[in-house]
Amino acid sequence: MHILLIHQFFLEDGEGGGSRWNEMSRIWVREGHQVTVLAGMGHYMGCKSEEYKGQYFFRKINNGHVTVIRSYVSYDYNKSISGRLRGYLSFTFSSIWAGIFYAKDRYDVILVTSPPLFTAISAIVLSWFKHLPIVMEIRDLWPESAIDTGILTNRFLIKFSYRFEKYIYKKARLISVLTPAFRDVLIRKGIAAEKIALIPNAADFYLSEKIMADFDVNAFRYEHNLAGKFVILYVGAHGVANHLVQMIQAAELLKDTNALFLLIGDGMQKEMLIQEVMKRDLENIRFLDTMDKSEVFQYILASDMGASVLKKTETFKTVYSNKTFDYFSCKKPILMAIDGISRKLVEDACAGIFVEPENPEDFAEKIRFYMQNPDLLPIQGENGYRYAKTHFDREALAEKYMGYLKSYAK
Repeated sequence: MHILLIHQFFLEDGEGGGSRWNEMSRIWVREGHQVTVLAGMGHYMGCKSEEYKGQYFFRKINNGHVTVIRSYVSYDYNKSISGRLRGYLSFTFSSIWAGIFYAKDRYDVILVTSPPLFTAISAIVLSWFKHLPIVMEIRDLWPESAIDTGILTNRFLIKFSYRFEKYIYKKARLISVLTPAFRDVLIRKGIAAEKIALIPNAADFYLSEKIMADFDVNAFRYEHNLAGKFVILYVGAHGVANHLVQMIQAAELLKDTNALFLLIGDGMQKEMLIQEVMKRDLENIRFLDTMDKSEVFQYILASDMGASVLKKTETFKTVYSNKTFDYFSCKKPILMAIDGISRKLVEDACAGIFVEPENPEDFAEKIRFYMQNPDLLPIQGENGYRYAKTHFDREALAEKYMGYLKSYAK
């Protein structure tokens, strides 16, 4: 099969962040399929490569032998909420142009992944132009999550988003969702259950096992000034949706301990968070920039626990956090500050503990519990690893996904 994937935030080689589609497409190409990606010139945490300065379209083959056609995204994407909307809309128009004039091969199906929901506009237009079926993937519920986090406030855009959501669900031949809760929401919206496929996020055991084979944890901790610390790691976006100020508040409550918080990533609120740490004169919290996933895994392996954190909203009770699966694959227990199905995931796996979102006192108390019970850490880490191996192995889920595409692209 030859798949045309529309994914605004498809990662560059060596770029940190959500790598679901980099891994999935690499596996499919290895198995003899072809994947062409229409992607944006920018990371979802806000950074943009200097390689694309002054360019509107750029075509290359990545390390996974996947053809990637990058198109223009406005430079003020991460400066404000209005800038973010301009970033979404600029990619919508540039990706349509790229799909018509740069993606000229013969394809079997268009696979579009959201958020943002605006990418589905590109899919609709290219579906008409190329006479191809659409498979729609829902990585997060839009417009609900955008409304809950304040990204989408304009009444006209909200009304349009709900109507367009209904239209694209009807137009898509298959809808792929990442969590059972998403499937339940769509069924309540009137989507037939047989039209919905559950392909959740997964653990990258290929990378974790490769690094674990000869990784010297003690040497790494010594080199990066982590020796003697109880390290709590957060990896991901530093945006409105993540509400990372609760980790700063928890760090302040743990100043009398050897707890150290490491926050890896970037985003709209990072500078504000750094200023908050300085204002509170905290020395037990450090910020690191976005980095290659292999380097991220080294930090995970050198940490005691991983944290998954989101703002306290009803919509986020339906999501699985990407970083949770990275912690699983590296055998690290999880501080799960997300209620709903993410909480159930960690509890079912016996791989960590639930923290009440936006409750720094509970965050600090749970960390103190593990500091007093260190024997739990390797046990729960192994539990999460085994659970993910059984239920969330990327290789198995990629094969399952391809089976759906072959059936629904006919």
